[in-house]
Parts: sequence; C-alpha cells; structure tokens
Amino acid sequence: MRAYFYDNLPGDQRLPHIAPSTTDLTPADLSALGVLYFRIPTVAGVDSLAAERGYRNRDEITVSPDKMGAAYEDKVKSFFAEHLHEDEEIRYVRDGRGYFDVRDKGDRWVRIALEKYIQAMRLFKDEPKWTPLNRSEDLDVNPHRKEYVSQFLG
Repeated sequence: MRAYFYDNLPGDQRLPHIAPSTTDLTPADLSALGVLYFRIPTVAGVDSLAAERGYRNRDEITVSPDKMGAAYEDKVKSFFAEHLHEDEEIRYVRDGRGYFDVRDKGDRWVRIALEKYIQAMRLFKDEPKWTPLNRSEDLDVNPHRKEYVSQFLG
C-alpha cells in the first residue's frame, strides 16, 4: 500500500497521478481520516476481521475489461466520481491493483494505491446499498456525511 497526494492534473484516472514535492502518508495519517489499513494475507483472516467488526455480508467484484465487457469504461468513471455510501466501505484486494481516493482535512485528494486489474471482496454490516451519493451541497445535510465530517474532518 502506498498513500500520497493526488496531483489533480487531467488525464487517465487509472494512472498514478503523484503530486510532486510531497511525502507519502502513513497508515496513521489515513486512520486520522477514518481510513483503516490492514494487511491480511488469508481469507480466514478476513473472516476474523468481519466477525470482529460485524460484517455479515460480502460479494466480490473484478474490475477488468474482460470481466465487465462494454460496461467497464462507464463503471471505472463512476468509481472516480466523488461519492459516498451510507454503509462503511470495506475492500479486501484479492488480486490486481487499483486506487482508492479520499479527501484529507484540507480537502486535498489522497490517493491510496493498492498493488495486487483489481479483484476485491467487499464487506458489509447489513444488506449492501449500491446507491453512490455524489458530492454536492445537497449531500452536506446527509446524516452519514455529517457524522463523517464531524468525526474525521471537523
């Protein structure tokens, strides 16, 4: 795992976009933003984490042109649109590599690069809600957004 500031330059979102003259962020830096990082080498370890944190549901997604066909490009673009979900977002990278982007307290983009295409297991406390809530002024009144801002950005 590598976390760093995103350069905010136009271009393919699947490229690294490393901001020049910045230092990498640590797992402790990410934790302060509400992002927890674990390196868990086995599914049995994921099962233990899921039980400990109350995740009762899961699915798997493979994000690649081969697996998604014509929907691939639109799906990748939808991932890049700034959004949140009302349930916790837990991802276990099983194979491939990919990026997760989050905002820091100064509203700067932090890119979290995960090595290992991307095949991820997603864990949920309840039935998954697949509705992304794109960032807008209307979202600022959402109780899940308000709780996140209060807890990690306030």
